Amino acid sequence: MGFQFFFQVQASKASTVKHGKARKVKENPLKSPGTPKPGPSPRSPTSPLLPPLLPLRLAAASTMYGVGGGGGGFNAPYTASARRRNHEDDDDEEEEESGEGRVLEAWERAYADDRSWEALQEDESGLLRPIDTKTLVHAQYRRRLLLRSAASAAARIQKGLIRYLYIVIDLSRAASEMDYRPSRMAVVAKYAEVFIREFFDQNPLSHVGIVTMKDGISHRLTEIGGSPESQIKALMGKLECSGEPSLQNALELVHGYLDQVPSYGHKEVLFLYSALNTCDPGDIMETIAKCKKSKIRCSVIGLAAEIFICKYLCEETGGSYTVALDESHFKELLLEHAPPPPAIAEYAAANLIKMGFPQRGAEDLISICSCHKKIKSGAEGYICPRCKVNVCELPTECRTCGLTLVSSPHLARSYHHLFPVQPFDEVSSVHPNRLGQKGGQKCYGCQQSFINPDSQSSLHVRCPKCNQHFCLDCDIYIHESLHNCPGCESQRSSS
Repeated sequence: MGFQFFFQVQASKASTVKHGKARKVKENPLKSPGTPKPGPSPRSPTSPLLPPLLPLRLAAASTMYGVGGGGGGFNAPYTASARRRNHEDDDDEEEEESGEGRVLEAWERAYADDRSWEALQEDESGLLRPIDTKTLVHAQYRRRLLLRSAASAAARIQKGLIRYLYIVIDLSRAASEMDYRPSRMAVVAKYAEVFIREFFDQNPLSHVGIVTMKDGISHRLTEIGGSPESQIKALMGKLECSGEPSLQNALELVHGYLDQVPSYGHKEVLFLYSALNTCDPGDIMETIAKCKKSKIRCSVIGLAAEIFICKYLCEETGGSYTVALDESHFKELLLEHAPPPPAIAEYAAANLIKMGFPQRGAEDLISICSCHKKIKSGAEGYICPRCKVNVCELPTECRTCGLTLVSSPHLARSYHHLFPVQPFDEVSSVHPNRLGQKGGQKCYGCQQSFINPDSQSSLHVRCPKCNQHFCLDCDIYIHESLHNCPGCESQRSSS
């Protein structure tokens, strides 16, 4: 028995050397702690009486037939699979020891630094440089701002204050593609929520509804309304992708709903299209002509490639057709539809709309809410000035008399689109002594200094009317949220 055990250890050592690395050989698991180490023997592999290959042959023979359990401490056969397990354990130990210093595999490097290639840009000399994220975002914002201001400066244009918008989301099989991570559908749902909140922030008197396309049919996910929370709640539900989209069925569905909108409302449809085809039951050209006759503006944002029928639809109805390059570009294209577009001349008819400005009810007044049919106190709602019915939120339409109920801030936030703040002029990096004496070294909005540790002025902007200087963050805040220049307003109030 001792003879067989001796040759098994030698065989393990011989197989360990095959890896070409110096490793500490594990003890044989078949050896009990009380088993004495075999002494020198004339049958030792170092003895010249035996050929060199005999120990391996004897060890293989003992492995094949096994060693019976007994007083010698051998209780299981030492097979080739046991040797392989020992070698795998040795390899695992080596990987753990060099875990931090090892080179990442290609599939590991793909996730180690997510989208690292987007953090580089080519400079004038053709070299790749890291991107200053803040400056890049501001440059993209100013490009969009200048385009909008150029279109507005061409002529005094009319914009719709009350918009009725249907968002049509493609839930076909193509929406489950993973070129946008984790999928096109996930990216669309994520930024559709951002768009809905931004839409109601800039258009508080407008209404939004959601329609989905899959399996060749269209389904209205939510009714058109003025509450962003109800739309987002339905959008965040379980949305499954299957089948093919039908552009004609979606147009027929939204046409039936938007055809009932009052004449003063601006009718719009925004398609978030993932597929490269459409499966229609009839002639889609007739449906497009019907939408054009009903003054419905259709716009499309594609996630794959340009399609002729989508381009034709947008050209006929006066909308816009764009294709997203990546996730950030898709968000940029989507948020461009939040401000109201210029009204088409032949569709822009002047209308007077009767509106009511309700007040909060008295605290001791108890009434039934017309929205949810629940008993509420007067302090929790608003009282319609015409029929004295309690409503929960503004803006809304009275369920009893049909009067549009708004507040004065809602009108102000809708009105600023007609008179936007003029784009500010960029001020290049110059020495602080040349900035001028009037507030040139600090932002007029947040009082942050423009001087960096290198005694150079950082990039900022200046209002062309009041000549006050603003930082990049305040520039975006003034044009996107405040819609008033603090410097101009202070001069107006002082005068």
